[in-house]
Amino acid sequence: MNDQTTPLAASDFGRDFLWGCATSAYQIEGAAAEDGRVESIWDRFCAQPGAIRDGSTGAVACDHYHRWPEDLDLARSLGVRAYRFSIAWPRIFSGPGARPNQRGLDFYARLVDGMLERGLEPWATLYHWDLPQYLQDAGGWQHRATIDAFVEFADTMSGHLGGRVKHWITHNEPWCTAMHGNFDGAHAPGGKDLATAMQVCHNVLVSHGRAVPLIRANSDGAQVGISLSLHPISAASERPQDEAARVRQDGLRNRWFLDALTGRGYPRDVLALLADKAPQTAAGDMELIASPLDFIGVNYYFPEMVEDAPGTEPVDTRLVLPAGLERTAFGWEVAPGGLTALLTRIARDYQPAAIYVTENGSTYDDVVGPDGEVDDRERQSYLVRHLLALRETIAQGAPIKGYFAWSLLDNFEWGEGLARRFGITHVDFETQRRTLKTSGKWLRAFLAGADQSADPSADPINDSTNG
Repeated sequence: MNDQTTPLAASDFGRDFLWGCATSAYQIEGAAAEDGRVESIWDRFCAQPGAIRDGSTGAVACDHYHRWPEDLDLARSLGVRAYRFSIAWPRIFSGPGARPNQRGLDFYARLVDGMLERGLEPWATLYHWDLPQYLQDAGGWQHRATIDAFVEFADTMSGHLGGRVKHWITHNEPWCTAMHGNFDGAHAPGGKDLATAMQVCHNVLVSHGRAVPLIRANSDGAQVGISLSLHPISAASERPQDEAARVRQDGLRNRWFLDALTGRGYPRDVLALLADKAPQTAAGDMELIASPLDFIGVNYYFPEMVEDAPGTEPVDTRLVLPAGLERTAFGWEVAPGGLTALLTRIARDYQPAAIYVTENGSTYDDVVGPDGEVDDRERQSYLVRHLLALRETIAQGAPIKGYFAWSLLDNFEWGEGLARRFGITHVDFETQRRTLKTSGKWLRAFLAGADQSADPSADPINDSTNG
């Protein structure tokens, strides 16, 4: 398939296909000490010297807390039908036994009302990694008491917004919560212990399962799912050892979540590898984790290649980065075919009712030109090629129902701080000026039904819309 010549139109995906864009609370909201918000694990983590690559924090980020009408106007101008956002837990509860913070509840009510007024379907993510620090101080996700706290949070928010929000995501990327937060130390709270990470992973999944029926009870007709960071895995060579490594990596990276969520339990081969570092489970946990889902959200960025590496935690594998492949500024391989391979595999092996691509995007070293514009043709090309791959996936029969571009805005990119930009809109973090990039203009024209070439060198609709 040659993306330079293949025509691509939004109508190729069908009238009911859901187009959206995505954000998360800590990455854009700012207002870290306003209206009753308390400290999160990311506030604490960012204060540690060297934790964030450029030394920045999410204390201001995109100042979305104050500028949300402008940002929702921007989303509406793109022609998307849905807006995925997350709810900052530290805005809602300030400590054990505390009543919900009315100012936090009011903010999200205003935000959701603003979406509905603009014809945007609200897609609410309950947990996008910003655990209140008071819960971390009491043991965090490693302790089952945090499951109970999450269930209270989910009950509160779905009860407050359930009449207006009909699409709910319990957790974003539990792999990252567990492994980056508690095994490799790249994310808050910065832990580096495999047994802790696996217990965190299990408890997060249990909290998901307990929240699902509550959300449905509080939001009549709600669709409930979870967003997973998944990767197609390949072996670095044809050696049997590397093929076995591929199976192990796939077991922890993909099957651990997909098997458990679909009622198959944790993969036995992975449990055997983890041995005494496998999580402790309670009676009924696996049944809770397998609470029926309305959809599976898939966040896709890149494939993984692995080789056998005995003695390397967690599953005796090591990532291999082949030379000569196209990569983003993050160093992630650009592999649209991996999206097709991953989604068709999920459809075949797990037969979900629906799959939504809840994140897909790229980071490049954007340059603001003399005219104030950001000509990010590499990101436009990335977007085009992944949409071509998604169209092929649908043609193969996978139940793909929607696509959310990551991200509407340049934002605080976790451990990378403000140094990495994923947005289709450029944000000047000093002035907070928003400027739609070339990629965003292409998406707007595409969704408007313009005659769009899949050639990323073609000129997008020429205008200089700035916020």
